[in-house]
Amino acid sequence: MSTLLTVRGLQAGYGGVPVLRGIDIYLDTGEAIGLFGPNGHGKTTLLRVISGLLRPTAGSVTFDGSDISHAKPSAIVAAGLVHAQQGNTMFSDMGVEETLQLAAFTPRARDGWKDRLTEVHTLFPRLAERRKQLARTLSGGERQMLSIGCALMCAPRLLILDEPTLGLSPRLKGELRDAIGIIAAKGVPLVVVEQDVEFLLALTNRLYLVEQGEVGHEIDRAHAPNHQEIMNMYFGEQAH
Repeated sequence: MSTLLTVRGLQAGYGGVPVLRGIDIYLDTGEAIGLFGPNGHGKTTLLRVISGLLRPTAGSVTFDGSDISHAKPSAIVAAGLVHAQQGNTMFSDMGVEETLQLAAFTPRARDGWKDRLTEVHTLFPRLAERRKQLARTLSGGERQMLSIGCALMCAPRLLILDEPTLGLSPRLKGELRDAIGIIAAKGVPLVVVEQDVEFLLALTNRLYLVEQGEVGHEIDRAHAPNHQEIMNMYFGEQAH
């Protein structure tokens, strides 16, 4: 099995304040990995550096053998590394169908876009039902579905999801988790940030606990500790 993504010694921050302090992770082809840890410890910053939205101050990001540490986001998407960001960032005054079609903007994504649109509608029937609505009229859960749908329209070779179920009702969380499970089962490599460790263990091959801008623990699903032990890692003390 070949390595698709390698992050080595990555450092980055904002306004001179360091957030990532030499983080190392990797992802093999066909694998899914999960990131969890306290808020504000670098998970989203790591994803932003990987997808080209933030420049690293040191270290490297390699995707399919090419160094993308300082590549433009558009070039990274064109190569097949696609990031569905936290916060449902969409063109609010565009229609749902129009938004999905626009997402297939790279040459490799234009090839077969109609088939992918059908797949997105099958995965998220609500988007098919609301295809003529403006994006801003969708609920929070529906906007998250649209965000992931747009990422799939880019024909990802690696899909990054940043807390896709954050702030959603239990019912919508369940729907999105089922959809992400289907995406993973189809063999799309995933990097997923989530606070629900049990969900990540069911979905991914390995987990990384990110704390203080570094990897605190790496957890293999085949040899995963129990829930209490994971919570002890997370909080750094006996959790009750």
